[in-house]
Amino acid sequence: MCGRVLPLFQEPPAGSRRRYASQRHSGVQPAGCRVAGAGPRRCICQRIGVDQYAYGQGGRSMSVPFFQITEGFTRALPLLEEGLAEFHRQSGWVNDQQVRAFEQAIATYTGAPHAIATGNATDSLIICLMALGIGPGDEVIVPCYSFFASVSCILQVGATPVFVDIEPGSYAIDCSLIEACITPRTRAIMPVHLFRQMAEMDALMDIARRHGLKVVEDSAEGIGMRWNDRHAGLIGDLGVLSFFPTKTLGALGDAGMVLTRDADLARRVRQILDNGRDASGLAQCLGYNSRMDDLQALWLRARLPELDQEIERRAALRDAYDLHLGPLGEYLQVPVTLPRAARQRCVDYVYLIEAQNRDGLAEHLAARGIGVEAYYPLPLHLQPVCAGPTHAEGRFPVAERAATRALGLPLYADLTASDVASVCQAITEFYAAAGAQS
Repeated sequence: MCGRVLPLFQEPPAGSRRRYASQRHSGVQPAGCRVAGAGPRRCICQRIGVDQYAYGQGGRSMSVPFFQITEGFTRALPLLEEGLAEFHRQSGWVNDQQVRAFEQAIATYTGAPHAIATGNATDSLIICLMALGIGPGDEVIVPCYSFFASVSCILQVGATPVFVDIEPGSYAIDCSLIEACITPRTRAIMPVHLFRQMAEMDALMDIARRHGLKVVEDSAEGIGMRWNDRHAGLIGDLGVLSFFPTKTLGALGDAGMVLTRDADLARRVRQILDNGRDASGLAQCLGYNSRMDDLQALWLRARLPELDQEIERRAALRDAYDLHLGPLGEYLQVPVTLPRAARQRCVDYVYLIEAQNRDGLAEHLAARGIGVEAYYPLPLHLQPVCAGPTHAEGRFPVAERAATRALGLPLYADLTASDVASVCQAITEFYAAAGAQS
């Protein structure tokens, strides 16, 4: 089943403008939050409490924070200080020597012929679509379960997102549903590699080739992931990486990267991210301002040599979680590795469980100083900016089920085996109490 969204700033369908306006001003839930043929129901966002996206992050001291980087920061700090001492020798502080050096380091690590640094991964997605010439009148197929940037980038260029449900287990786009959503207006498919596994890229690329479609990989979480020995972001036409501080390779602030094997696309990306200017400084197209600053590049290059060690550490922590939580199968599901894993290198970005009474469990953990996050508490098709008459609750059941059950547990290199045991003990206590009351 597919779902389309009105492009940003486009008028609603004829005859519906007054109804949409009255809903906005009266506080009535949009039609996308209702079930066809039924009376009014509470939207998912009301039922699960979207404001509780992050539990236990209210500024108080946490016994097990959802994320921290104390040890990694300490190890990288001398290299950062050494690099800062050389900054006065540079001619620029933005998109300059340190950025070029980091681009080359990422190109070497990933095998990318072209690695282009940007301000952040959201900008990277917008720039990729602009480089492909995607805009008003075009459709882009995207999974309905992801961070909002996976759809906002499509709306920002004036194109129409077409939602597809996800696979159970991988949380990636269900490739068996894609072809039914292709129309003469479809220009691209945007798979999203979430949490630890990639989308089924062999099947997806076959569909794209047969229908003449471009592929933009939202591999914001995909640093280190590989498919048949090709790094995430390099299977399709363009791909993006995020270096947001919580990512497996995180910056001090925002930073992103575009990967491609196509020299012409790389040239266009470089122009667009620098206000449309070419190497001579002349604006050749309508561009964007999304340049990485050299401080982020310096920090990321200092941390890159430890990336594979970080990935191995996360895998060991995942195994520890699996061991502790395995006996709780009656109440929760630990991350599933799909059979296609033999063709890919999985990288654990988030340890995601699906739990009975997810919100009750999250509050129980937060009360004990354990930080957790709901990924994602509202599917994209039910976000207020996307909601409408074609997006009734129930159209994408796998994503909607995940939105009410999925919970991310702490996972980062500084986490200890004792921390994992404490988290799992608290989870066990919660379900033991629930079982005693039933």
